[in-house]
Parts: sequence; structure tokens; C-alpha cells
Amino acid sequence: MIYKENVKIGLKDVWKGNQVSNKAVLEYLENVAAYHSDSVGYGINTSDETHLTWLLLDWKVKIIKRPEYGQILDIHTWSRYIIKCYAYRDFEVYDEKNNLCVIASSKWILVNNQTGKLAKVEQEMGDLYQSEIGKTVFNEQDIEKLKEPKNYKNSIIYEVKRKDIDIVGHMHNLYYLDLAYETLPEEVYKKRPFDNIRIMYKKEIKLGDTVICKYAEEEGKNIVVIKSEDEKVLHAIIELS
Repeated sequence: MIYKENVKIGLKDVWKGNQVSNKAVLEYLENVAAYHSDSVGYGINTSDETHLTWLLLDWKVKIIKRPEYGQILDIHTWSRYIIKCYAYRDFEVYDEKNNLCVIASSKWILVNNQTGKLAKVEQEMGDLYQSEIGKTVFNEQDIEKLKEPKNYKNSIIYEVKRKDIDIVGHMHNLYYLDLAYETLPEEVYKKRPFDNIRIMYKKEIKLGDTVICKYAEEEGKNIVVIKSEDEKVLHAIIELS
């Protein structure tokens, strides 16, 4: 089943040149994924009944053609593959002229929101998503794992604030990208937008946590690693190119 929604690019969603920002793209994709789950009875509004919540583990996004302010985008998403407690979801984003602008793949995990433990996707639930087996945008079944760089160029310290926290009590997925941008050296930051985005989420960040964000450049890719202040816990790795 391919689920579709339209979205209009607003003022807060663009940066220089009136082009849509990477953060806005991720927000659109995240919302449409949630709407799809709403439509089959396993979304935000029913989580108190089902006691189930989808948590995001990975993003892989490629911007092919960057849309501009005021354009209406047609966003397609589908469940690609579900196994045990994991689900893989792909996306395509088209502009008003039916140009393919964005492709993306994501990995999610199902969690019981009462116990905090992983929950298996039962057959009845999985069937409702009507997975499009074999329909991929990157020609790969899984999303490759990101590795920590060996050497870093600079770092920043950040204390998590109330504005960063989402409805499940964690730093919202989108704000990891904000932290990555804040960590980039100025000369790298000015090179935005980056048309290839990878985010691998490892451990949730909570209110009051202090994290260290470390920057490295390897093979033309800008990598930001977010860890606990003592560097014992890996929270996320972001790769931009």
C-alpha cells in the first residue's frame, strides 16, 4: 500500500534562495509516516489503547531536486519490509510537475510505551500496512551502519532544554540535525544545503542531559557524533554530504 499526502512549503521551511531546508524535508517525511500509521490504527491517537509506539532508528535521504517556497509536494510512503520488531519505510517526494525531488529510506522499531521494551509486530498489525515487498528507493534491504571516525577536528557541548523534548520524553528526531549543524565549522556550515543525509539514532537523549557533539571530515563527508558528556554513551551519528 502506498500512502500519499500533499504538503505546501511554508515560510519557516526555507532558507536562502527560498529553497526547502533539510530539516523541513525530514519533518514532512516524519509526519506522513505518522499519518500512515494513524490510518491503520497504530498512530499517536491510539497509542494509549495499543500501548505501542514506533521509534525512529535510521534516516537515509537524498535530495535530487530542491523544491522552493509555496510549492505543493506530493509525498508517497510505504512499508517496505517488516520483521520481528523492525519496520523499513521508504519515501518519494514529487513536485507539482511530477518531478521526483527526494527519495528516502528509514528504519523503525516498535516499543511498548508502558514497559519500554521492544514489541513484536504481530501478523494482524503487519497485514494492515500492506507492505510493498521489493519496492525500494536505494536498492538495498537494510540501511548500512555508520561508524565513528577515528579523528575529530572540533566539538561543542550542549545541555538539552525543554524545547528539545517530544511527546515521548526524548529529544525530538529533528533536533539531532540542528545539533549537527551547530557543530559544523563555519566554513563547512556555509556549504549548505547538503543533498545527502544520514542519521543513525542509537540511544535517546533526555531533558537535562549534557551531550558532546564532535565533528570530523572523512572522504568528503561531514560527520557529527553525539555522545554523553563522559563519552561513554553513543547517542547518534549524522553524516552530511
